[in-house]
Amino acid sequence: QVRLVESGGGLVQAGRSLRLSCVASGLTFSRYSMGWFRQAPGKEREFVAAIRWSGRSTGYADSVKGRFTISRDNAKNTVYLQMNSLEPEDTAVYYCAAKTFDYVRNYDAYDYWGQGTQVTVSS
Repeated sequence: QVRLVESGGGLVQAGRSLRLSCVASGLTFSRYSMGWFRQAPGKEREFVAAIRWSGRSTGYADSVKGRFTISRDNAKNTVYLQMNSLEPEDTAVYYCAAKTFDYVRNYDAYDYWGQGTQVTVSS
């Protein structure tokens, strides 16, 4: 049984930082590319960042480029999302997701999802 469990969300003021973690179990983590997506109330789920199974390639949405950093530790079956200079527009539920082979930006290509963690940024 595959499980992805996110943590690290919370309420922060604009300009501050948070680091999200996602721990995977039930799969060979090093064979999966990982993505972070987010969904704000009334909006569609959107791509935030992704990292190839090897960790050698990453991708970011334009809205977070330069502020967010995705990384992974295959020894710990964990993917991280370091979020700096947070803005109120970053408020959303953040989900991690896993897929085989290379990462893509469309959420419906991912095989497994976590339950999400809430990030709220106050102005």
